[in-house]
Amino acid sequence: IEAYNLRKVYRTRNGKHAAVDGLDLRVPLGVIHGFLGPNGAGKTTTIRMLLGLIAADSGHIRDLDHEVPMAISVVIGRVGAIVEQPKFFPAFSGRKNLQLLATAIGAPRRRVAAVLDEVGLAGRDKYRNYSLGMKQRLAIAATLLKDPDLLIFDEPTNGLDPAGIQEIRTMMRSLARRGKTVLVSSHILSEVQQIADTVTIIGRGRLLAE
Repeated sequence: IEAYNLRKVYRTRNGKHAAVDGLDLRVPLGVIHGFLGPNGAGKTTTIRMLLGLIAADSGHIRDLDHEVPMAISVVIGRVGAIVEQPKFFPAFSGRKNLQLLATAIGAPRRRVAAVLDEVGLAGRDKYRNYSLGMKQRLAIAATLLKDPDLLIFDEPTNGLDPAGIQEIRTMMRSLARRGKTVLVSSHILSEVQQIADTVTIIGRGRLLAE
């Protein structure tokens, strides 16, 4: 990922607020890159711009050597992301949910068994009976259906107990060892220290360190 001078301004009751203000972001290939900053620093807004979900007011973005959002249709098949809790059918099993999703996005159905194995889920239980950690692992499995080159996770360990945090951490390391590039945002310094190869630190929408 390469992003330069990104800016996104929102209108509020008190006037205009720059959620992202001239931010530069560089994520090397094949690493776990920590995107660190306090809540409200502009991390989720930046991620939404990287994914083409919202338009930047100014600046330039390149994902996997393609301009975003202009070439988002070329890039999106090579990117997996969790920006908020995905919506799954509570009455269906994890496996059934992934099978439906695979059909919807044109991924081979055989990928379902492979990604469930990768995240350590059997997939037989109904989604409504999943723990928070299991739900997060199923969400990661969903992002892997297309076997993407770039994975973007926005606060993936929020609300998890220590065992769940360790599972997600181990999973991200495994993805990086397979040559995937992983961008993970967090507001917890110790979490980023334990997992990231490189890091960008932001505050109030601006780059503080990288």
